[in-house]
Amino acid sequence: MLCHNCYCQCSKTDLGRRDVFPARGMARRVVRAITELNLDNCKSTSVVGLTEEFENLEVLSLINVGLTTLKGFPALPNLRKLELSDNRISGGLSALTCLPKLSYLNLSGNRIKDLETLEPLSHLKSLFNLDLFNCEVLQTENYREKMFALVPSLVYLDGVNEVLIFELKEEVKRLGEAVEKN
Repeated sequence: MLCHNCYCQCSKTDLGRRDVFPARGMARRVVRAITELNLDNCKSTSVVGLTEEFENLEVLSLINVGLTTLKGFPALPNLRKLELSDNRISGGLSALTCLPKLSYLNLSGNRIKDLETLEPLSHLKSLFNLDLFNCEVLQTENYREKMFALVPSLVYLDGVNEVLIFELKEEVKRLGEAVEKN
């Protein structure tokens, strides 16, 4: 799924909308130097060509690629941010448990229907920001509470800071009690 004729600065790569070819054609030293990789709109239903050779990759964007599966997702020990929005992913999130430093994950606009599908994310101890906007799972009763229970490391869910929500609810409660007293 890697595109040829890429623009590469060793620290940031934007491959955009170009033809696909496997990573083994790129020089190993260049691949190892890449820390950011943008494969948005490169069409593929699965992760192909992305290998563990991208060992220093910190940011990966696969927006609107058409992914239906994450099977074969490589272990990327330094990946911190993963953009997977607007694909057709409905499961297989256990493939992401090999990402020990992942702190930001965007799965918005995918076909995630239930909390059981998200259970593998509980193993991502560094995950503090998760976006599931436009996923069917948001319709689950007590969705937010259940997600924070499932992934205790979360601070932001769908772009909202849970601590801030709690503080706002407490403030509204205090104001309501003050109004009742008057």
